[in-house]
Amino acid sequence: MDENKQWQKLAAEFLGTAFLVFIGVGSVPATLIVNGDAPFTMASLGFISLAFGTVVIATVYIFGYISGNHINPAVTLGLAVTGKFPWREVPGYLAAQLLGAILGSFAIVGVLGPKASEVGLGVASYGPTVPIYQAFIAEFVGTFILVFTVFGVIHRKASPGFAGLVIGFVVFAAIIPVAPATGASINPARTTGPMLVQQLLGGEVQWEQWPVYVIAELLAGVAAALLFGLISRTQADNTTLTEALTEEKAK
Repeated sequence: MDENKQWQKLAAEFLGTAFLVFIGVGSVPATLIVNGDAPFTMASLGFISLAFGTVVIATVYIFGYISGNHINPAVTLGLAVTGKFPWREVPGYLAAQLLGAILGSFAIVGVLGPKASEVGLGVASYGPTVPIYQAFIAEFVGTFILVFTVFGVIHRKASPGFAGLVIGFVVFAAIIPVAPATGASINPARTTGPMLVQQLLGGEVQWEQWPVYVIAELLAGVAAALLFGLISRTQADNTTLTEALTEEKAK
């Protein structure tokens, strides 16, 4: 058999999420440190978005054939709800993703030093001028687009070989309109890991915002998965394996 063992899959999710957080989230404090007192511009946002998109592309091709490279609880939950991923493996995947996000966050501080925590460690948050409903909508929409795209590129009819590029570019694109509102986490593990580490390092964390992010992201993952199944399903998708084999023998 060419199937990877469960511990290998969990290791891939752990490392993939750690890579995502270190490079993607790490690009935020890196930008702020380099900018110094200079204003945060559209160019800064563009480079941060590019960092996220690039690392997603890389992890898809590195870990995709091992664990599926979910590296996002919203993706894992969406796959499970639609029957494309076994529920028994969900807890392990979610734990691996969260631990990977924590490791990635510590790695940011290890590389950039205490200054990374001082400038916020890239923790996703929304300001006092952004109402809760707007933050919820922003995270829901961004996550929905991401998960919907994931389901599109893994569909049996999708063009093979382009999944990494498509998902990475969508992450890059989605961050640009969502980030001004919420920082564009669009990933519960990416939301939670940096918050935990920032708290451990003595930084200020707005935990009251955490449910807004996580609930919006998980609901968006489920909604995107169900909607994609609704609009893409054909008769062939409704055919069971037994029926397919019976039809094949009858030919």
